[in-house]
Amino acid sequence: MDEWVFWLKEEYGDHVEITLRLLVATIAGMAVGLNRDIHNKPIGMRTLGLVALGSAIVILSGSVYEGLHFSQDAVSRVVQGILTGLGFLGAGSILRAKDGTEVQGLTTAATVWIAAGLGVTAGLGAWFITMAGTLVTLFLLTYGTRLEAKLIRVFGKSKRSDEETLED
Repeated sequence: MDEWVFWLKEEYGDHVEITLRLLVATIAGMAVGLNRDIHNKPIGMRTLGLVALGSAIVILSGSVYEGLHFSQDAVSRVVQGILTGLGFLGAGSILRAKDGTEVQGLTTAATVWIAAGLGVTAGLGAWFITMAGTLVTLFLLTYGTRLEAKLIRVFGKSKRSDEETLED
């Protein structure tokens, strides 16, 4: 059995590694998307899973294909192209109220961008960055609103002091 596993690793090791990178990218994107689904946002688990998977596919095809290894400069250009293109997808999720007073969807747009980043890191095989980035993203999406409100209460001005300043 050990000989068979060794042969499999020798013969198809690169394929296993690429598949693992694609799966980790997809799972990281889906984890962020699940949070968006739970909060009834327009972009969810499937979309962000696909964004991360697509990013990983592009980065893998731009860095390693059939044994061809490209320079750091080429990989950098691929990453730039991914993040620029996804800016348009994210922009499509941002809505402005008709009166121009309220903008919605910025967090959803940011999750599109972060899912792409997670896909890029998984595509590059940066496992720790992918996992840590996923965990930090999920923490921020889960507890960010409460943390923000608490910090504003602690460090921000109260409405009462703002009204007093306006009256002065």
